Amino acid sequence: MLNGKAAIVTGSTSGIGLAIATAFAAHGADVMLNGFGDANAIETARVQLEREHGVRVRYNPADMGVPQDVRRMAQQAIDAFGKVDIVVNNAGIQHVAPIDEQPDDRWDAVIAINLSSAFHLVKAVLPGMKARGWGRVINVASAHGLVASPFKAPYVAAKHGLIGLSKTVAVEVAEHGITSNTICPGYVKTPLVEGQIAEQAKAHGIPAENVIRDVLLVHQARKRFVTVEEIAALALFLASDAAASITAAALAVDGGWTQH
Repeated sequence: MLNGKAAIVTGSTSGIGLAIATAFAAHGADVMLNGFGDANAIETARVQLEREHGVRVRYNPADMGVPQDVRRMAQQAIDAFGKVDIVVNNAGIQHVAPIDEQPDDRWDAVIAINLSSAFHLVKAVLPGMKARGWGRVINVASAHGLVASPFKAPYVAAKHGLIGLSKTVAVEVAEHGITSNTICPGYVKTPLVEGQIAEQAKAHGIPAENVIRDVLLVHQARKRFVTVEEIAALALFLASDAAASITAAALAVDGGWTQH
C-alpha cells in the first residue's frame, strides 16, 4: 500500500505514534521515528521494524518544541530516504490546571509541541511534496479539538488550532495532489492518559477505576478506551491512494463522545 513512500511520525517511540509507524512500516513505508524514552528500547523498536518489514527506519530525538530541531529532523529524513511523502504530527503533551493557575511556561510548551511543531514540520516538507505532486499530512489532534473540557486550556486551544491548521493546509495544496486531515481520538490508554488517571485520582480522592468510568469515559458511549491500533488503521487509510478525495476532514474516533 505504501511501497516506496517515506514518512515522518512525531511522538512515535510509544503509544499512538509507534502504532502508526508500525502500520506504515508493515505496508512498505520507510519511517523516521521521533520522541523521547529509553535509548535502548527505542533502538530495539527501530531495528525490529526494519528486520520485520524490510524497510528503512531511522530515529531522530528532536525536541518538537524547538523549531530548529524540527527542521533538522525533516532534513535528516530527506537525506536518509530521498524524500518525505507523509508526515504524521502526533507529538503532544498536556498540563491540567484551572486557567488562572496554568503556569505561563506550561502554556507555551503545550502550544509549541502540540501545534507549532506541526506548522514547522509541514513547512519543511511541503515544497518536496508539491514538486512530486503527492503528499499526505495527517495530524493527530483529539476529541478536545472538537469540544472543550475544564482545566485543559492550553491543550484544547492547541488541538483546536491543529484542526484549523490542517484545514488551511488542505485548501492551499489540494491541486498538488496533497491531502491534509486530522484524526480526533477519544481517550486512548497511552502513557499521557495513564498520567492523567493518576493525577485525577489524587485530585478527587477517588480510585483510578472511578476516574476511568466517571471522568474519562463518561461521554464515550462505548465505555472503553480507543485502541492505538484503531487510530493506526485510520492513519494508514488516510495515507493511501484510496483516500485521495478526503481532505480538510476532522475525523472523530471517540466512541460517540463528541455527539453528546
